[in-house]
Amino acid sequence: MNEEYDVIVLGTGLTECILSGIMSVKGKKVLHMDRNSYYGGDSASITPLEDLYKRFSLPGAPPETMGKGRDWNVDLIPKFLMANGQLVRMLLITQVTRYLDFKVIEGSFVYKKGSIYKVPSTETEALASSLMGLFEKRRFRKFLVFIANFDENDPKTMEGVDPNKTTMREVYKKFDLGQDVIDFTGHAIALYRTDDYLDQPCLDSINRIKLYSESLARYGKSPYLYPLYGLGELPQGFARLSAIYGGTYMLNKPIEEIIVENGKIVGVKSEGEIARCKQLICDPSYIMDRAKVVGKVIRVICILSHPIKNTSDSNSCQIIIPQNQVNRKHDIYVCMISYAHNVAAQGKYIAIASTTVETNDPEKEIKPALDLLEPIEQKFVSIGDLYAPTDLGNDSQIFISRSYDATTHFETTCDDIKDIYKRMTGTDFDFAEMERKKNDIFGDGGDQ
Repeated sequence: MNEEYDVIVLGTGLTECILSGIMSVKGKKVLHMDRNSYYGGDSASITPLEDLYKRFSLPGAPPETMGKGRDWNVDLIPKFLMANGQLVRMLLITQVTRYLDFKVIEGSFVYKKGSIYKVPSTETEALASSLMGLFEKRRFRKFLVFIANFDENDPKTMEGVDPNKTTMREVYKKFDLGQDVIDFTGHAIALYRTDDYLDQPCLDSINRIKLYSESLARYGKSPYLYPLYGLGELPQGFARLSAIYGGTYMLNKPIEEIIVENGKIVGVKSEGEIARCKQLICDPSYIMDRAKVVGKVIRVICILSHPIKNTSDSNSCQIIIPQNQVNRKHDIYVCMISYAHNVAAQGKYIAIASTTVETNDPEKEIKPALDLLEPIEQKFVSIGDLYAPTDLGNDSQIFISRSYDATTHFETTCDDIKDIYKRMTGTDFDFAEMERKKNDIFGDGGDQ
């Protein structure tokens, strides 16, 4: 291990594994270590079910009604992939898709006044939706047509809206949309976590609504995808990519010291040996003195023996509870997957509710979501700190990822990956350049 590397990566969370893969594809010499014996870090999938009981210190073994322990792969942090989103692009360009199989999530729902409704995101669905009255439907349909046609490079499509000056609040007003419609558009389609976006320039919102619509257009049922056998498959896929390009992996490696000289990273000590490096990527748990707590998140993993009510018996879905509907500052999210994704025993469902903590009673905050899931056979509650780096790495060359937030998709994780990449290389992450680099080595077929 007494070698010199361009990059050492600590932790096998998804962020770290993707960056490890990208740096290896770029021709960097990468060493990747984790103190755990499994891939995924905080974003691991836990199997068998007995291990989940142990992890949450629940007494006894799972009841026989839960089937075989090995039938379960339970994500600690639930997230879906937007079909047209950044992570799917990364998977396709790097061809990590050959190690994974995906299934489309059956429905996307939004909570309004105690009930849940399917999110309308096409003109046809808007006209059929019971979320809105007749006149509201017509106005919403006009709004969707405007968004679909909007092109920031063509003033003719803008109808007087300046993408960099007009706020989203003003765009909603232009189409005379009511509060309930604004709630589900902003939170269940544009996927904002708070209402801060309303007074920002509208371009980001328009692009988010387009992303949702384009993702939905690919598969029809919902804009979301989920890997069979759980999210733990994703970091492993990128770890394989890194290994193909010469990256070295070591699991079960205790990290004794991160060695910094004159304010700059020089190496990592493990089991008495030092591996030297020019740059270090790690999750906050490896270097807590360079990270700060920026919030808390509560996640409740619930095992059910039934689909969620009012979701047309879907075996997978997402439900978003907009903050205004429950007098909060942050949305509440529910992700539900099941035996259909090879993550649960036959006839069983896993629903995971999550939100950003705002009070001293997080379990009370998440109750509106849990009420939708009743009866719950077993629940596992975790409340964890969210960390962000205090050191951006410009001088130290230590690059620390952010904790996974309460959102149910990977767009914020991908933003963090691109941000770290830019700080490490000085250039923006370029999907096209990644594709060229891969083809240079593997040819256009991209296979080994």
